[in-house]
Amino acid sequence: MFGVPLEFVFFALVLIGVAVLHHRPMAVTLTGLAVIVGYKLLFTGFAGGPGVAGLGVHFSHEWVVLANLLLLLVGFALLSNQFEQSNIPDYMPALLPDNWTGGIVLLAIVYVLSALLDNIAAAVIGGVMAKHVYRGQVGVGFLAAIVASANAGGAGSVLGDTTTTMMWIHGVSPLKLLWAFIASAAAFVILAPIAAWQQRKIAPIIPHKPEGLKIRPMRAVIVAIMLAAVVTANVTANTYFPGVEDLAPVLGLALWSAILLTSLLRQPDWKVAKEAIHGATFLVALVASASLMPVEKLPDPSWGSAFGLGFLSAIFDNIPLTALALKQGGYDWSLMAFAVGFGGSMVWFGSSAGVALTNLYPQGRSVMTWIKEGWFVVPAYVVGFFVMLLLRGWNP
Repeated sequence: MFGVPLEFVFFALVLIGVAVLHHRPMAVTLTGLAVIVGYKLLFTGFAGGPGVAGLGVHFSHEWVVLANLLLLLVGFALLSNQFEQSNIPDYMPALLPDNWTGGIVLLAIVYVLSALLDNIAAAVIGGVMAKHVYRGQVGVGFLAAIVASANAGGAGSVLGDTTTTMMWIHGVSPLKLLWAFIASAAAFVILAPIAAWQQRKIAPIIPHKPEGLKIRPMRAVIVAIMLAAVVTANVTANTYFPGVEDLAPVLGLALWSAILLTSLLRQPDWKVAKEAIHGATFLVALVASASLMPVEKLPDPSWGSAFGLGFLSAIFDNIPLTALALKQGGYDWSLMAFAVGFGGSMVWFGSSAGVALTNLYPQGRSVMTWIKEGWFVVPAYVVGFFVMLLLRGWNP
């Protein structure tokens, strides 16, 4: 259609459908995936060949990524449930500043957690804390800020985001990726005060010390075990068994092993998993649709193309974008890590952290509301990108 492959037209219609029919994203996405697969089966074929055989080859390469997403998203929902049952979030109002800066401190906690753990886990934990600090009255703008803080913290850490882990596996030094913290810190300085001030107008932090409420240490230990399992699996697989994460969903399996083992100590609320499967299936279907796009090559590497890919990652999954960039070569990987990592914060389904958080807060699934109330994410991205570019330049 006008020189544009029809797959892109179908995918654009899926994104528009998700934006307009945000109460039925699952139906829209699954329908779109079926249409794209059917079109490629009948007319164009796949990168691995025509027909059903080509489809099988394609998903034999993609199934690990999709399975990991499904396992992690549902697993982190159970982790958040264990964290909430520890009663630690109920003590947060007594620990945070009771003015608007309390929101900045909460977002900073999310930022640091993401750098040390994982952006999905950090966003979910931040969402649970916000629920208790603001007594359930969390604005969509603050949800966007939580996701942006999680993605910012993960941009410079090989443990913090799937895309940075992919770069590590490909041979990019973790020390080189640390430079991305220049951009992410600058972006955080822009977004955090605006989001915190905006959230205070909706629901200020009311300091109080819960009476008769006791921390449940075993629940807290269980959360720590789950997080340690994911971090240990990530480090071990990439350090001692390079390539194994291309063969099996190592992180997801590690998390679920910890979930099942710790359930012998304290049972999570398994109903949470049932609810999380809905949002996780949506993202998996969206990522599967994106993987079917006939993108064989990105624009020639430059700071301008990296800047544009940040905006593209808001609607086009950053995992295949990163894979194409690594195959093509010639990029400044620290700048690229910030662009494709933080850029997904602009739309709620632009990153797995956003999908995980909207499992807890369904009101965040309106694209227009997310963009309207989380408007500060875009200038934060622009400022962060150019601060790093000016201070460090383009270093492929």
